[in-house]
Amino acid sequence: MERNTSSKSDLPPGFRFHPTDEELIMFYLKNQAKSKPCPVSIIPEVDIYKFDPWQLPDKAEFGENEWYFFSPRDRKYPNGVRPNRATVSGYWKATGTDKAIHSGSKYVGVKKALVFYNGRPPKGVKTNWIMHEYRLSDSHKQIKKHSGSMRLDDWVLCRIYKKKNSAEKILDHKVEESNTQIDRVGYSNDDSESQELLKFPKTGSYSRLLELDYMGPVSHLLNENTYISSFDFPNTIANTGIEDVEKLQLGDIPYNYSTESGDFQVNQNGILMNPMVYQFQ
Repeated sequence: MERNTSSKSDLPPGFRFHPTDEELIMFYLKNQAKSKPCPVSIIPEVDIYKFDPWQLPDKAEFGENEWYFFSPRDRKYPNGVRPNRATVSGYWKATGTDKAIHSGSKYVGVKKALVFYNGRPPKGVKTNWIMHEYRLSDSHKQIKKHSGSMRLDDWVLCRIYKKKNSAEKILDHKVEESNTQIDRVGYSNDDSESQELLKFPKTGSYSRLLELDYMGPVSHLLNENTYISSFDFPNTIANTGIEDVEKLQLGDIPYNYSTESGDFQVNQNGILMNPMVYQFQ
């Protein structure tokens, strides 16, 4: 069976393939059945029943989370009209009811949902692999055309994807949440080397004060009568005996450390405080 020869490089930048059910029938499956070119040639011809679903992404021309194929269907029995849905390691089983697809008021096709099971019926184990099978409304004509052979349909259009389970959804949500909480901003040192500085959540702790312009305006916050416009935070920390400022951890700061003016101190919990004016909890 020939496969389409188009490559991803032929597609325009930013191309996404999210067709509706009607578009899949009218512009892709109908054209394939009539041997006419499709709007974009990214759906390969693959007999999906010769492979297990996890092998199919490698056979696809396009797609990351879902994959499309033109596939023939064979009969399960020589004189029957039921399709053979067995694969190498399992079988596809229909679920739910078929959905009629219309173009305007015209009935043009059918969409069937199927789930893949490992093993053989009736002891197959359900998986998260899902298939949407699209066939034309006049597919019964193909059945008559192939009377006497094991071929049931010349072409159906199959959309394959793997449904995420609850644990995977929770993990994705946590990753997305953590990415939004930590905002990475770039800065350059004296050697003009690009580095990254973590921007921590806004709190009243030492982490929050680090964010405030290298402690310059911090002294103003801690003492209304004193403002140090250019506080050399790295050099001051270096005077305490901490050699590696970049790897500074909260627990590394001396408990009774203070500036020359005595504007603030660090207590044993790593919190900057001024007993006379403010206390950040």
